[in-house]
Amino acid sequence: MKLASLRDGTRDGRLLVVSADLSEAALAPYVTLQAALDNWEEARPQLEMAAEALATGRMDDAFPFDAAACESPLPRAYQWADGSAYVNHVELVRRARGAELPESFWTDPLMYQGGSDGFLGPRDSIDIFDRNWGTDFEAEVAVVTDDVPMGASPELAAERIRLIMLVNDVSLRNLIPGELAKGFGFFQSKPASAFSPVAVTPDELGGAWDGRKLFGELRSSLNGALFGCPQTGQDMTFDFPQLVAHAARTRSLCSGTIIGSGTISNRGEDGGPGKPVSEGGRGYSCIAERRMLDKIETGDFKTPFLKDGDTVRIEMLDDAGQSIFGAIEQTVAEVERR
Repeated sequence: MKLASLRDGTRDGRLLVVSADLSEAALAPYVTLQAALDNWEEARPQLEMAAEALATGRMDDAFPFDAAACESPLPRAYQWADGSAYVNHVELVRRARGAELPESFWTDPLMYQGGSDGFLGPRDSIDIFDRNWGTDFEAEVAVVTDDVPMGASPELAAERIRLIMLVNDVSLRNLIPGELAKGFGFFQSKPASAFSPVAVTPDELGGAWDGRKLFGELRSSLNGALFGCPQTGQDMTFDFPQLVAHAARTRSLCSGTIIGSGTISNRGEDGGPGKPVSEGGRGYSCIAERRMLDKIETGDFKTPFLKDGDTVRIEMLDDAGQSIFGAIEQTVAEVERR
């Protein structure tokens, strides 16, 4: 089952059921995705009936699906926490800042709490005031949970995963060092994130979801050129049930909580940082990793961060080449302060 939120002038959008091939959609029996998640045991059968009717041509009010007309599946959420399950990414970006990687990072997940009062739609622009902020994209996977009790085990956490989607976790790299130096973590350096046009139930993914990890090639393109195509199931130090359990260690999580994987990052065949796509490697899911390779090879950061007019596209295809979640496609816009 695939779900989306149509932009209708309200804060939370209008819930849609979407066909498996993303060609058609119809209004869902629940008004918003959050309302459905709050009543999942009752809502799921109704949504599945609507999805089945759409798939078999029995939905009279079906219409062409347009990702550009959508909000993120949850236009706002009670909670958005992003982990860093791919420790290779953490190691590379810390090296770029001249910081060592503590051994505990391999056994205890990193996680930050992001702003969730409003997300960007999958086709919304990334607005910035100053290109010197070092705007970067980060291609990730996220899960949406049902209620999760405090102290939940990874096994229980796995049972509470309801939906899966993609993320562009925008980062302002040049603001991060100053914020972290204060000892209070990210705030200004982490503006609004964007999520894929559709969120997908685990059963819809077949063998690409094993209950703990999503398996597939996450493709990131910059200005039309493939920038990264890492495997999401590879080099993931902490799986999603572990991340959800980590988030619930000292607090309960309410339905609609979003937990991110952190930037997808694969090591190279030699165990190193990996090669760019242009050199036969899997490339990178953010610019910061490519800049770290620049530094290793040349002693300087060569690859620029995003600037006005740059376009980022993030997408995952199935074995038949069909988009699973729809594409996040965003253009950077340098705007004036109001």
